[in-house]
Amino acid sequence: MPSMNTQTRSLRFAGFFAVSIVFWWRALAETLKLALSNDAYTHILLILPCSAALIYLNGKNSRAHNLERDRPSASLAGAVLLVVSLLIAGYARWEMTLSSVDLPNNLRLSLSMFTLVVCWIASVIFCFGTRTFRSLLFPLCFLFLIVPLPQFVLDSIVEFLQYQSAFASRILFRAAGVPATQDGIMVFIPGLNIEVARECSSIRSSLILIVITLIVAELFLRTWWRKALLVAAAIPLSVAKNGLRIFTIGELGTRVDPAFLNGKFHHNGGVIFLGIAVVCMLALLWILQRAESRFVAPEKL
Repeated sequence: MPSMNTQTRSLRFAGFFAVSIVFWWRALAETLKLALSNDAYTHILLILPCSAALIYLNGKNSRAHNLERDRPSASLAGAVLLVVSLLIAGYARWEMTLSSVDLPNNLRLSLSMFTLVVCWIASVIFCFGTRTFRSLLFPLCFLFLIVPLPQFVLDSIVEFLQYQSAFASRILFRAAGVPATQDGIMVFIPGLNIEVARECSSIRSSLILIVITLIVAELFLRTWWRKALLVAAAIPLSVAKNGLRIFTIGELGTRVDPAFLNGKFHHNGGVIFLGIAVVCMLALLWILQRAESRFVAPEKL
């Protein structure tokens, strides 16, 4: 009876999920606190609800079919992954409390959250099988975005955004006829020296843009390389939108009112430029969809 089988497996998965919440509650609490207090991790708040919605959409029509035809070996693969994730999580806990090795706290948290996601994926494989896992591959792998980036990785990303945003703004100033020079993260225009500080790197909006692009690519494109192209485009779009923001604030501050340099538009106007980047991304999506339909449609005839 497939319905009973589905219900039993669902109850088993719910049990594993509840146990994982209890076992990893400290890491979950620290990650939530980090997402609420640090702009660089705000995107984490979007991951669980978006992944749950994608799992619902992707698994709605194929769940029963996948459950009926999977192989028994799936349970073994899931069990092995579960054991591995628990061992790694146990080691991380032990190292944090007993070991003399000074592992950075942010790296411990990243390791703990990584093993939590592995545990969830292993539970899906163990309870529902590899066919279900393959049908839900994207939303399950999407969960890895709740893993906080280690500090050394985050620092590298922020530094990249600082330098490239300064470069983009310099190009825009010159295109507008404003003499501009650049020295690292400093941009010099007549009457104003602009420093693209860490806080001005737009790390939050850039990561949110990447998250949005990943979801849109999965939902509206079929070929993997077009999905990859759209997601890759999010990186230069992130740089361009921040360069445009710096250029706009610089022009308003030097030509209209110096108050723009430290006003609300400077501190809270990032959402406007994020919106511009999203519109550009949707325009590229439309182009890719049209190209995709031209090549895919004839194959169905």
